Amino acid sequence: MSWIQREYEYVTEYNSLPGEYVLLSERYTQPLIIMRHREKREREEEMCSVGGSFQHLLISRNNADKDSSILDELFSVDNKGISPCSVILQGNSGNGKSFTAQKIMLDWASGNLHREKFDCLFHLKCKELNHISGEQSLAELLSHNSNLTSDQISQILQKSPVKVLILIDGFDELRFSYSDTSNMPKLSHVCEKAPPEASLKALLRGHILSESFLLVTTRSIATKTLGGLLKHPQRFTEIIGFSEKEVEEYFQRFFQNEELFKKAFECVKANETLITACSIPVICWIICTVMQERFSDGADVTSGLETTTSIYVDFVSTLLEHHCQGLSQYVPILLRSLGQLAERGMLEQQVLFEEKSMHETVSNPAGSPFLCKFLFKRRIRQETMFSFMHLSFQEFFTALYFISLAERDFLDKLTERFHSQTQSYLALYLDEKFPLKYGCPEPHFLPVIQFLCGLSHKEVSSSLEETHNLSVPSFVQAQLEEWILHVSASRDYNFLPFILHCLYELHEKEFVQKAMEAWQELDMSWDPLSRTDCWALLYCLDCCPHFRNLKLNFAAEELKMLQPVLCRTPELELTVQNFSDTDVTDLLAALGEGKRLRELRLNSSCLSDESVQQVLNALHKQKNVGGLQIAVKSISADTAHVITDFLQTKAKWEEIRLNVVKWCSGLQNEPSLSEIILKCPHSKASSINVESFLQAFHSVNCITEESADFNRQVDALLSQLPSVSGLSAINLSVPILTETWASRILFLVESCPRLAVISFDSGSKCSDGAEWLPGLLMEEGIKLLQESAKRPECIVNIRGFRCSKSSDRCTRHTKQIEELSCNQRVTIEFCGEKCTEDIK
Repeated sequence: MSWIQREYEYVTEYNSLPGEYVLLSERYTQPLIIMRHREKREREEEMCSVGGSFQHLLISRNNADKDSSILDELFSVDNKGISPCSVILQGNSGNGKSFTAQKIMLDWASGNLHREKFDCLFHLKCKELNHISGEQSLAELLSHNSNLTSDQISQILQKSPVKVLILIDGFDELRFSYSDTSNMPKLSHVCEKAPPEASLKALLRGHILSESFLLVTTRSIATKTLGGLLKHPQRFTEIIGFSEKEVEEYFQRFFQNEELFKKAFECVKANETLITACSIPVICWIICTVMQERFSDGADVTSGLETTTSIYVDFVSTLLEHHCQGLSQYVPILLRSLGQLAERGMLEQQVLFEEKSMHETVSNPAGSPFLCKFLFKRRIRQETMFSFMHLSFQEFFTALYFISLAERDFLDKLTERFHSQTQSYLALYLDEKFPLKYGCPEPHFLPVIQFLCGLSHKEVSSSLEETHNLSVPSFVQAQLEEWILHVSASRDYNFLPFILHCLYELHEKEFVQKAMEAWQELDMSWDPLSRTDCWALLYCLDCCPHFRNLKLNFAAEELKMLQPVLCRTPELELTVQNFSDTDVTDLLAALGEGKRLRELRLNSSCLSDESVQQVLNALHKQKNVGGLQIAVKSISADTAHVITDFLQTKAKWEEIRLNVVKWCSGLQNEPSLSEIILKCPHSKASSINVESFLQAFHSVNCITEESADFNRQVDALLSQLPSVSGLSAINLSVPILTETWASRILFLVESCPRLAVISFDSGSKCSDGAEWLPGLLMEEGIKLLQESAKRPECIVNIRGFRCSKSSDRCTRHTKQIEELSCNQRVTIEFCGEKCTEDIK
């Protein structure tokens, strides 16, 4: 036992110098193991998803119980009461098959596994079997990775064959073929000598040691062959890699330092493509190794982990060097053929390739460590298909293929993927040297452009040339940079996030500065930024420390990452999603002092009085604040007081726009008040009794329409508005326009003499603030507004759905309201006696 512990407790890594090693416990993290074949649909879902959706798919699969030992799970009784004697453990290159075999050996020798099932374990490495010549018995083969002699092994196997487990690692690496075994000798005893392939076949078939247990690891390309050789009953299992939880565990084991671990993991977590690629354990090792070197060199890791492309290049190099024994093809030819296959998949938008079509581009798909082979049931037969490990690798190999092309072919292929109505004219008559310049890449082709930018990075291109004799032509970078500059100059905000990612992959500081100069302000406020977007933004703005104007929309958890950029930017407009009390400190640090804050929206926030006070105190320290959107847990007297104090002391505002919203959790059919917006000059703000107004609004929304007190509370709230001098506009949001609400609108028109606009939106906002649930405009409400006299200086706009049926009209709001043909979205404007209706 002790020799097994000594032999298996450490590992020599790919980059270890002579005499260097690390403990297995510092590297091994148990991957997710699925106990069944996946369906074709599941494969496609996994390969095409990234980030959070990919993580959800991984953990939703039927995985082995990680609380049990690996062996207990692999050899457990199935739902039919049968325990397998042979287990196939399939996994892609770099997914940890050999590490898992080593961990099983170490745990058994250390007493960490239950030994009742197995008295003895043996380990056969197929890579070593390839180098054995001559005839040898099975006992002799097993002795190659043991301190026991073949005679001792023979005695053990004859004494208790029932409680023996033999691990056969790397079946796909065997150089001998089992396609025709008819001429192999038939063996029946562990001491019979024969060619290694015959002894191994006899073991797999159960001709020798028929009562023993077998665990065989393999890549998918050999699973079908292995399944035809193995004795029964069999079980198929597959390593599907790491979820985010295992990636985090791996990083923690690797760094053995909490501070470095957190820095490194947060960097990778911020990149959706890399955190997805980290499902492959060897990519975790590559990233950790690179980052450890950066930490050792004293580099600031926040200046950029490594480009995504550089990690993919390192991955390709690792597999070519350590997972391609006996490769028959010249590496550039192999990579080019894989690139042609990848491009075909991109053009046809497919991730699975039929076996019969593979040989058109890849002469030996089974010999490539970058391809996976899948078996599916199709009617009454089996179907074989191939794929790359993930869509991102297919995109990467497409880019790798493009850099191998001559300039004319490169431009022709990319021009086909860049489209615009004027592109052909502009390219022909204005700038024939840069035909990509005026085009727009197809959406599914954007990642390929990003990888092309990454391959153009000096360090990456130098690495490719040094290790694989692949050079990146200068015209690739020239064409891409010209396109980026054109998009930047035209300020096409639709492409802004993508441009930032391209600049990050290029990693050329001077060019980043040149491209960023064209954007006088960065407006990325329309949709929340992903973590990956924030990372690219951080890098680009670090290259341009004097950028002055940002409009951003991001999740509260990104505040800490973006804090250095936000802190030094003088003019900001921020929308922060899912903001809570725990995020206040990060927000205050990001805001600093003396900024021009156009607007601060803290969405989905439910802040305590203390947090509201802290935020408002921070706003007092700014040069200018254009607007504030904030949600509180409840409108208490303290909350109302601090908001009142803030509004009345912030004298730098030209106008006060008080917006009070009640978030709803779903559809509402009661005509309660969900939002009210008041607009008046700052000089008149003192006439708003904010404390009383907020508490009155809160009272309205604490009761339902059925309550006898409901109408009294609503009227009490609205009766405060005529006393607000200078009130120029009111916006109301109510789930349904009823006759009662129409009469309230008329009351406001007549009782507020300076009121110029009343906008009434039938509908309500969901609790996340992102979705608007439209509501109905009832006919009796519309009729009352049409027939009543109104002050001509005040315009009334009502918006919502109007039922066009002459009878039996819709009266209640449902989720299908927009789908019903009888309902039309309308805007009706009343100005004095004039009424106009616009049907959308």
